[in-house]
Amino acid sequence: MLELDPLVVTGGMFGCMLLMLILGAPLTWALLTVGVGSAYFLWGPAGLELLAISTFSSMDNFLLVALPMFIFMGLMLQRSGITDDLFDMINKLMGGTPGGLGMGTVIVCALIAAMAGVSGAATVSLGIIALPAMLERGYDKKLATGTIMAGGALGFLIPPSVLMVIYAFLARESVGKLFAAGLMPGLMLAGIYIAYVYIRAKMNPQLAPPISEEERVDFRGKLAALKALILPGALITTVLSFIILGITSPSEASAVGAVGSIICAALYRTLNWQVLKEVMIGTTKLMGMLLWITLAAVFFSKVYIGLGAGMVLEEFIEDTALSPYWVIVAMLACYFILGMFLDDFAIVFITVPLFVPIVDTLGFDTIWFAVLFIISMQSAYLTPPFGYNLFYMRSVAPPSVSIYDLYKAAIPFVCLQIIGLALVVIFPEIALWLPEQIFGRYTLKPLMKKPPFGEVFCF
Repeated sequence: MLELDPLVVTGGMFGCMLLMLILGAPLTWALLTVGVGSAYFLWGPAGLELLAISTFSSMDNFLLVALPMFIFMGLMLQRSGITDDLFDMINKLMGGTPGGLGMGTVIVCALIAAMAGVSGAATVSLGIIALPAMLERGYDKKLATGTIMAGGALGFLIPPSVLMVIYAFLARESVGKLFAAGLMPGLMLAGIYIAYVYIRAKMNPQLAPPISEEERVDFRGKLAALKALILPGALITTVLSFIILGITSPSEASAVGAVGSIICAALYRTLNWQVLKEVMIGTTKLMGMLLWITLAAVFFSKVYIGLGAGMVLEEFIEDTALSPYWVIVAMLACYFILGMFLDDFAIVFITVPLFVPIVDTLGFDTIWFAVLFIISMQSAYLTPPFGYNLFYMRSVAPPSVSIYDLYKAAIPFVCLQIIGLALVVIFPEIALWLPEQIFGRYTLKPLMKKPPFGEVFCF
């Protein structure tokens, strides 16, 4: 076995990984190549046994069954036509007020997030449906695209979130507690976006004008439009209730959701063999990608932790005598920077095994930190140069909307996300109140009961 300074090996591993990504290597192969090379270099042929061990330990987890089911549910609902009906409902309910379509779009994004569990579903769906409608009615293109991209990112936070399931798998947390913790911050962020659109529209109605008088409906028409909520509302409530209340395991609840999405598509008369085939193929492709990233990233992180890098980092924190809150701020800054260059799944696999033990040692609630991580990933999806929602929106936006327009559109919403993140840091009850009500005071540490405001900003 070759003895080297863990910090030197850390720099070498991450440097080689970033170099391969810059050269265009797929993320999986960059992680796997660097992990295998580092294991062989450090421990010889015996180090490669860690690849087999980590592969079997990763796959021997029933929680992973929930991933393809939630992905299938989201794709099936996306193809069922529910999104069209939801936007039509919002158009009738809120279109008559300045900024109404923008505010309603955020609400629809939150609903799609609760149905799909991934960010891209809402961004692409509403980019196709809502963006042309808003531009046609005179909406400012930066406000319209920014609203859809930020609303689409709510899929990370509002349960059932695929990223939360993966986080729970890596951190050995309860999926039900994570889902409960993410709900209130998700609704809070949606409320912040709605308030922003409303204020902008009030200050300058030309940015987000109301729909014409001819398109508006009376009270009876608005009441009839609410029927679009019945099916998605029933499915969302059922799946989340089963998980959060402990009626079934997350894997079993995901199966209920998958069957429910098929029933919804059948009731909308959009279910046929072609749709089923496309959804199955789409689910298989996404799961294939996720599993390869899982295997490569878990092996990479095990090699990295096996070097003792985690202990080195803990010793560094102790030596610098930083306030625990400044350590959290540094971790969040690290997430923000990594999000500009790496995929969210890569970030969770690389950092969670390293950061979560430190967070627990510092005395913070790990469920609270999970919510901070998820909010950070929302910002990562909007920050250039590799913000995924920027590319999703560009793929469906008209030619008049350039990538530079999307960069400008994302800036105010990234600032709003940072404000939301700061609120959850300062007031952890935003994330922990609902889990406390459902599960009791399960893991609250004394440090987290009343976080002093000043501690966040002093050493």
